[in-house]
Amino acid sequence: MTVLVAGAGPAGLVVAAELALAGVEVTVVDAAPRRFAHPRGFTLSARSLELLDRRGLAERFLAEGPVVPYGMFLPGMGLDFSAMDTDHPYALGIGQNRVEELLEEWLAELGVRVRWGHEVVDFSQDADGVDVVVGEERWRASYLLGCDGSRSIVRKRAGIGFPGVDATSYGLIADVEADFDALATGEVLVLPRPGYVRIVLDEPEPRTGPVELGYVRELLHARLGREVPLGRPLWLSRFSDAARQAESYVRGRVVLAGDSAHVHPPAGAVGVNVALADAMNLGWKLAATVSGRAPDGLLQTYHDERHAVGARVVRTARAQSLLGREDLSPVRELVAELGAAAGTHLAELVTGVDTRYDPRIPGDHPLLGRLAPNLAVEVDGRSTTVAELLRPGRPVLLDEFGGMLIRPDGHVVWVADPETLTAALRTWTGP
Repeated sequence: MTVLVAGAGPAGLVVAAELALAGVEVTVVDAAPRRFAHPRGFTLSARSLELLDRRGLAERFLAEGPVVPYGMFLPGMGLDFSAMDTDHPYALGIGQNRVEELLEEWLAELGVRVRWGHEVVDFSQDADGVDVVVGEERWRASYLLGCDGSRSIVRKRAGIGFPGVDATSYGLIADVEADFDALATGEVLVLPRPGYVRIVLDEPEPRTGPVELGYVRELLHARLGREVPLGRPLWLSRFSDAARQAESYVRGRVVLAGDSAHVHPPAGAVGVNVALADAMNLGWKLAATVSGRAPDGLLQTYHDERHAVGARVVRTARAQSLLGREDLSPVRELVAELGAAAGTHLAELVTGVDTRYDPRIPGDHPLLGRLAPNLAVEVDGRSTTVAELLRPGRPVLLDEFGGMLIRPDGHVVWVADPETLTAALRTWTGP
């Protein structure tokens, strides 16, 4: 039976590619008739580039846009990415739609093509698989992956709770053709993009329905006290500071990843990056489970590891959003002062570079649980790197540091203790 992935965003595409890389049959469907052509976000973080590098993909992405060695934590408080402990001490400026296009190209190279215009509308699961209603058809799958966004049908039909906090502030994004210089006065957040500008505005009260250009003009006039000509709108959307996280990322044969598993304020632009990290953690574990090679409880470690990371992401994004409020400017200024001493910690926090998973095998080596550094190594008389060895998506055992076991997603789970090597292998690769 195939694994069915609902949603062709970053999480769905990477999980599907990881499954295909392991030889698992996978089908990807998306309710939309085609990929959204306009970029919602513009950033890939250092950790995302590190993970892509472990599959030989980083250079494809780096060829697409500029890299910048800094980012923004709060208004008036920047972060120095160049001080981070990473092979990619910068952020990559690349549109989310282009990220998805490149991932879809990789998936096609592995023999899997997205079926656009196919919507998962319902399903039921049993001990052996999942019966899924896709449009008017009924399909049978071994597992169903919900990568279908914040309003996930898969999550809702699975009965997985989505607790969190409701929105307290609201805003909108307007990508329009306009004069950047006429708007960039510090009174509103405006970002220059090729051929247009992105305007971010607070909304005084919550509204529903589509955003109209006339409404954007009204808000701009109220904020600026003057008229600013706005041309053709490319994309108009709303957002809020609501934050929620799925109670469980794994329920039987249903698994969640990306926005289906967590939503948070847009501060830090981390959505795509967290989705990629979810998918890299999940893909090899699900592949081993489907093929019958997984040790007991391997798939559950996806929930254990990524739910904890997701909770931290939600907390950090909420803190950034709350500190951005106008009435908290004294607190924000104090945090900015403290950030001067803790800038590297914050940079590694928001980019995911500091991620550490429980290796489940006792040890005190500083690399345990962390992404293995991309060391130059020699294997069978051939010079290579850790990233190159990981490209097939299989675990790697090296003699560096007295012995190092690396999971397919690049994280170190054993270092140097001969007495625990067998336990580590059984825990992560099976008997």
